[in-house]
Amino acid sequence: MTFFNFLLEYGGIIFATAGVALVVALPGIGSAKGAAMIGEAAAGLMVEGGEKFGKSLILQLMAASQGLYGFVVAIMALGNLNVDMSLQQGMFVFAATLPMTLVGYFTAIYQSEVARAGITLLAKNEDEFAKAIIYSIMVETYALLALVTSIILLNTVAM
Repeated sequence: MTFFNFLLEYGGIIFATAGVALVVALPGIGSAKGAAMIGEAAAGLMVEGGEKFGKSLILQLMAASQGLYGFVVAIMALGNLNVDMSLQQGMFVFAATLPMTLVGYFTAIYQSEVARAGITLLAKNEDEFAKAIIYSIMVETYALLALVTSIILLNTVAM
């Protein structure tokens, strides 16, 4: 069996599985890095006292949401997997996971930078905490758009 025959016969499931793996891995990595960044900043805030723990935890959780979104897309994509799927179908599943894969990874990191600045705002002026949340939500918007796009694309795959 030549490489091209192998690719034609098994390429669909290979590409689709790669898409599923990447949509979990990359947003998960970005979320883990983001949660760690916020955790480090929030730990410094706890030196002053634990009364701001709940608010700092909200910012940390927001930076970790992209990993969850990637997992949701992966679960949906798994429903489209079939050992006998064509190369075209597999590549479509792979392409359908790309919005959440790429946008999820980068927005997790960028949102954590915004949330880290929000921790600084929380430390200096707790009354302005809502503004820190709004700034962080602005980045979250793009992760949600990618989530919806991937879901719509996955729902158009005819298996």
